[in-house]
Amino acid sequence: MRHQPVTAHELIASLGPLLAAEAAAETPGTGAEPADLEQAVWLRLLEHLAAGGPPPDPPDWLRRAVRTEARRARRTARRETATGDLADPGPRDPEGLVLAAARRRALRDALRRLPGRCPRLLEALLSPRDPTYREIAGELGISQGSLGPERSRCLGCLRRLLTREVAAR
Repeated sequence: MRHQPVTAHELIASLGPLLAAEAAAETPGTGAEPADLEQAVWLRLLEHLAAGGPPPDPPDWLRRAVRTEARRARRTARRETATGDLADPGPRDPEGLVLAAARRRALRDALRRLPGRCPRLLEALLSPRDPTYREIAGELGISQGSLGPERSRCLGCLRRLLTREVAAR
């Protein structure tokens, strides 16, 4: 008897609980939320399906994809923390405070030049009231699961913009 091929919908439905568990297990220390990892893996799976069908061993593929996305999130978090906190004023002496204010102004000016909803997203993330992802998603009218990838894209745009400006000087 021949087995019918599994549809994409059935595959996604069957892998949902495994993905949720794997993402929850891999996120500590990544600087990402489990939903961010899940969304990245779903995207990779959809790309895989579009390129030629399901992977030969979907559960094994999913576990490896989650680990790969977790490593990517850890590298991104390390790069982001390695540059230092631009909002931290450092020393509390007058010169340190003036320099910190100038850095914040330069950062906010750069944020305003970003495309799309990046300025609003990054301003919300830098807000002193420290809103949750749910609050930011509600303010921007996007899904909470989209915030992580959107944040990464916006930070990449900001990084490229600032790199060009520093190189021009």
